[in-house]
Amino acid sequence: MIDIQKVNKIYRNGRLELQALFDIDFKVEKEEFVSIMGASGSGKSTFLQILGCLDHATSGTYILDGINVSEAKDKDFSRIRNQKIGFVFQSFNLLPKLTITENVELPMMYAGIKPRERRERAVDALIRVGLGNRIKHTPNEISGGQRQRVAIARALVNNPAIILADEPTGNLDSKSSVEIMNIFQGLNNEGVTIVMVTHEPDIAEFTKRRVVFRDGIIIDDAPIQNRRGIS
Repeated sequence: MIDIQKVNKIYRNGRLELQALFDIDFKVEKEEFVSIMGASGSGKSTFLQILGCLDHATSGTYILDGINVSEAKDKDFSRIRNQKIGFVFQSFNLLPKLTITENVELPMMYAGIKPRERRERAVDALIRVGLGNRIKHTPNEISGGQRQRVAIARALVNNPAIILADEPTGNLDSKSSVEIMNIFQGLNNEGVTIVMVTHEPDIAEFTKRRVVFRDGIIIDDAPIQNRRGIS
């Protein structure tokens, strides 16, 4: 699903250079659930930007679901993101004046899907995350945990190759965090591939594999031995 080889990222400002990533090798197979961890400045956020086609690597190769992203032009990035990647952010990024169904429909509007099919797929996605009884509510009428469920539904509707989640429980209380991670586990069990950045070790324990960054390199990459949420 993801094959990254010898990826480097260098930020340049005049003659000044700052290297954020050093020769990163990283693979994700279909149906994996991977957490990425590391302290502030470790390179994990830069890496997520590259994974999400929000930024280019300076050098190296990035293959996403058969597409050579490292050879793609800027104008191709939005198409790749819309077709291949579903995003879930810490801050939800929902439009408050739209219903949650309309929020979930947005990626399909950009994909040119007809209104009737958009509505059907949006409602199906909301049912999938346990919000089938809230489809006419706005984001301000539901809790933070429910807003994150809406964001997950929105990430699912275009059937992406992978979901990228950036601190998806960062704004939630402990109970809501566990509920969201159980949803991610359920989706992964259905075959959805997920890569998640988190700074919380207990949240990483819901995933199948943990990758740790430090100073722009991967210092650890290992399966989770005692996963949470697994009966």
